Amino acid sequence: MVIGWYVHHHGFGHVARFLAVQPHLRTPVVAFSSMARPVGLDPAVDWVELPPDADVSEAADGSVVDPRDAEPTARGALHWAPHDHPGHRARLAMIARVASDQALRAFVVDVSAEVVAFARLLGLRTVSVTQPGVRTDAPHALAYALADRIIAPWPHGAVPAPGLAAHGERVVWTGGISRFDGRPPGVADATPSVLLLGGVLDAETRVSVTALLCERGWEVTAIGHDDASRVSDPWPAIGRSTVVVTAAGQNSVADLAASGARAVVIAQDRPFDEQQATADALGNWGLARRAHADVSASGLVEIIEEAAHDEPDWTRWQVAGGAARMAAAVEGVLP
Repeated sequence: MVIGWYVHHHGFGHVARFLAVQPHLRTPVVAFSSMARPVGLDPAVDWVELPPDADVSEAADGSVVDPRDAEPTARGALHWAPHDHPGHRARLAMIARVASDQALRAFVVDVSAEVVAFARLLGLRTVSVTQPGVRTDAPHALAYALADRIIAPWPHGAVPAPGLAAHGERVVWTGGISRFDGRPPGVADATPSVLLLGGVLDAETRVSVTALLCERGWEVTAIGHDDASRVSDPWPAIGRSTVVVTAAGQNSVADLAASGARAVVIAQDRPFDEQQATADALGNWGLARRAHADVSASGLVEIIEEAAHDEPDWTRWQVAGGAARMAAAVEGVLP
């Protein structure tokens, strides 16, 4: 038996989740994505690179196709299925061809309502990965109704998920999923230190916050905000920092939980208020301080200094074993 796995190309979170879960699978996997094959992926995993479906392109008759103007939502029934787009058509054809050639038995979709529907139409046992937020719109309702299993990668009860309420036992709450689960934490710096992780602050605010913290005796590290500052392994920097400032995405939060970090989260603008919902949950559970996106440099410094005295109980986010639980839930749909 072989499992297919669709990895959405937006950001790094979906591929990071796949890299965390794949080593726990006993079943061979074929991955599909518009992203290039990630460095370090198990050589045994086939990686099918899909053509892009959101680019302005030229149709067979020479006309220019802008997918945003090509009824991509089918009057609100779908999220993205533009008329006459060759990339969109080619990627679905490629999924169908590989599914047939390799006799796929199940298909994990992280994330796309359209790919969930397509996989189910192909007769595959379909696993839909969902995210926090108010996902009660028609495309999400369709995906949830069609999926044989729905994976919610956060602890049950942490984040309200009104779109999942009607689906009962088909929903599996795995807890957070981090690629660092089980890795020993780093040694904390003796000097107070803060890590500004990712593009969570604009350049002007980042410079101002850094200057103010340095004046107060803090060491400041900023990584991941541009190409030059990206690192392949942020774990040592997370572990040695007194406080981590980051976005409220699912993978960022799971990594905080894996390290037990004191944290300040800033929810970024995402569809369906995904990060707002997560940030609210972290604040309600006392796991991280929350700063709003328009926080001033001095205001953020104040919150960071308060967070330095926190003792969050990150075990509540249930990261330990989360990737293995997701692997078991995926393989549980196989005959």
